[in-house]
Parts: sequence; structure tokens; C-alpha cells
Amino acid sequence: MSGKSDGAAKKGRVILHLDMNAFYCSVHEAEQPGLYTGKSTAVAGSVEQRKGIIVTCSYPARARGVRTGMTVRQGLKLCPDLILISPDFDLYRRYSRGFMEIAGMYSPLLEAVSIDECYLDITGSSLFGSPLDIAETIQTRIGIELKLPCSVGIGPNKLLAKMGSDMKKPDGLTVLRIRDVPRLLWDKPCDQLFGVGRKTADKLRRLNIRTIGQLAQADAALLTGQFGVYGASMKEAANGIDHSLVREVREASKSVGHTTTLPENVGTRQEVHRVFLNLADQTARRMRRKGFVAGGVQITVRLPDMTTYTRSRTLDKPVEDASTIHHEACRLFDGHWPKMIPVRLLGITLHSLQPKSSIAVQLDLFSYESDPKREALTKAMDAMRDKYGESAILTAGMLGDDPSTLIRNRKIRGTSLQIDEDFVIN
Repeated sequence: MSGKSDGAAKKGRVILHLDMNAFYCSVHEAEQPGLYTGKSTAVAGSVEQRKGIIVTCSYPARARGVRTGMTVRQGLKLCPDLILISPDFDLYRRYSRGFMEIAGMYSPLLEAVSIDECYLDITGSSLFGSPLDIAETIQTRIGIELKLPCSVGIGPNKLLAKMGSDMKKPDGLTVLRIRDVPRLLWDKPCDQLFGVGRKTADKLRRLNIRTIGQLAQADAALLTGQFGVYGASMKEAANGIDHSLVREVREASKSVGHTTTLPENVGTRQEVHRVFLNLADQTARRMRRKGFVAGGVQITVRLPDMTTYTRSRTLDKPVEDASTIHHEACRLFDGHWPKMIPVRLLGITLHSLQPKSSIAVQLDLFSYESDPKREALTKAMDAMRDKYGESAILTAGMLGDDPSTLIRNRKIRGTSLQIDEDFVIN
């Protein structure tokens, strides 16, 4: 833990960031300690296929060089005794609710940012002790009641709490104050500052700004000229300043989507279109379940070298049916990559969402007859799938052996980019 203080702030806010360590693997270890405790384990999307992708791995596996994003084949080459586990998202959700319920007992100001991390504003929670007392109590309870390791950062804002939780894993507890920033952060490269990605760090390097300290002291006009308002916020962050609030009530959803990492590089346009068909089907279905229509479609494309692109289009009128969404996704891909490229990840995100009940859909001159028929067919198919399951009605194009065919199964699909009963993205 940094410093000797109890982490209490005499003035201002006190924020905790809870980060569950190697969450998926830790959950399986908690469920079956005899099988997995102290072992090199990895959760992989396609355990049966050596070309599948490692979603996360345990700390013993990491010590042997295994990393998230590797293929199973690469992981086994580094660690031949690596134990591969199939994902179980129902189980992960249950444990996620468990640790957030524990955290929520110490403040109602809890913001869940993913299935395995959350912020907690404990400024008004002195009834439970000092900030350090509260952090230690939560960490200990999660360890005893759920058998899960958890790192906690304590800071005067969300940024420093997040940076603090990343400093010591697993089971770390770090207090990070603004006055600690020059000593602890300024010698680190810019891409270690939360919110600064690789491409931004590359652009900063071209400006001869290589460390967080150099960013903190950089000319504000230069940063604003190169990055707009984001440049000013980066400079503030490099100095440990962050004014964002912990929001316990989520804002209305603005987008919903799903991505899928493929077990091997996809090199044909036909296969890309087929993966998009599954993504469009389930993304549209989850959107309709919440009563939204989409004003735009965005695709995500990741290449084998992990370079990621997004391409987006605003639609002429709001849509809700998967066939139109699929058509627009394929159109975006084909238009931007007329020469086929190998891809490793594909995604569809529907943006500019509006409640269907609040808009008046303008019927196109040439589709005023077909639109109501399409809507009636969509409703009938949704009713069938609500009653008999997501696989009750499929087209031949949805069939295959890649992960996109599995997103209809709520137990095994991911949760990072979807609307469902538990998680909403904004």
C-alpha cells in the first residue's frame, strides 16, 4: 500500500475502485478449489479447438507467459499443463452480483463499469470507519464470502482510484493521492495513464511527449491543437485531476452491440457476411426487447495484428429488423475493404437509439407496404423465440462453428457489449 495514511481525505471525495483479479478463472477456482487452486488455468472461447482465443488466465499461468488474447495453441506451447475451461457467463454474473452487493452495503453510490469492476463513492460513509478500514473490510468480505481475490484503489477521484487498483495485483490495496502522482506515475510511459490508448501514445511520442510527467507539463495549447478538448483532459489526468462523478443510476442507453473474437483468421467475404448475420440477429433482438430502434449502424473490425477499426453509417430512418442491420453492416465492410483482408474480430453496434414508442417512423415511398409486413413477421419470430428459445428459428446462414453462433446462448455468450437484464452499455 502506498503511504502510511489511512487514506482519509480531510476535504473532497473519497473513491474506491474494486477490480476482481483474473475474474473468470477465480470464479471457477472458487467453485471447484480442488481442481483449480494454484493451477495454471485459462478460460477460452473454443476449448476444443487449439486455435481458440484465451479470454483470461490465472496468475500462475501469467507467470509462465500466458496472456489474454493468445490462441490456445500459443498458450499450451508456453504452458503445456495449462488447464482450459469453457466460459460460463451465468456463473460469472452470479458472482458479479455477489461482490457488488457486498460493496453496495457501504455506499449507495456504486457504479458498475463491467462485470468485474466498479467504483464506490464512500465520501459519506465514515460511519463504517476510515476509507482504509472500509476498503479492507470489503476486500476481506469478498475473500471470505466469495473466495475471490480483489484489488482495491483508494483515491480522491475515479482516475486515481482506478490507477491505484492496477498497481498491485492480486489482492492489492493502494492509496493514491494527487500529491503521490509525480513520484509514482510521472516516470511511466503515457499509455499507462488510464484512458490513453496506443494510438494516442504514438501521436504523443511524435510530439516528443513520452512519459506521463512530460504530458503533465506539456503546453496546453499544443495538446488542444493536436487533440481538441481531449488534449486538455489528458493534461489534467496526467496531473491526477478528474472531475467525473460516480453515477449510481445509469443514463438511458445510447448504443447496444456485440463483438465476437474468431477462432482463426477469416479470409473470405462470404464468411464475414455470415458472422455479421449472427451478430445482427442477436444485437437487433436485444435492442427490440428493450423497446428501442436504431438510427445508425457501426461495425468493428480487428486484424490479426490487433489493429482495430470502426466504421459507421447514419441511417435514413430508424430500424429494428436484423435483415436491414445485416445489410448495412455488410455494406460498410464491403465499401471500406473492397479488397478482402483477413480479420480476427467482428462486431456490430447499433447507435443513436430511441424508444420506439416516442418516434413516428416515416414510411418510405417504396416500402410503405413492406414495412408493416416486416414488422409483423419480426414480432411473430420474437414471440416464437421467447417461447421456445433463441434457436427456435434460424436461417441456414446462421449455422457454423465459430463463436458468433453461440451468442444466442446467454450462459456462454459474453457480456461486454450487450443490453440484457444485467448490463447496459452507454
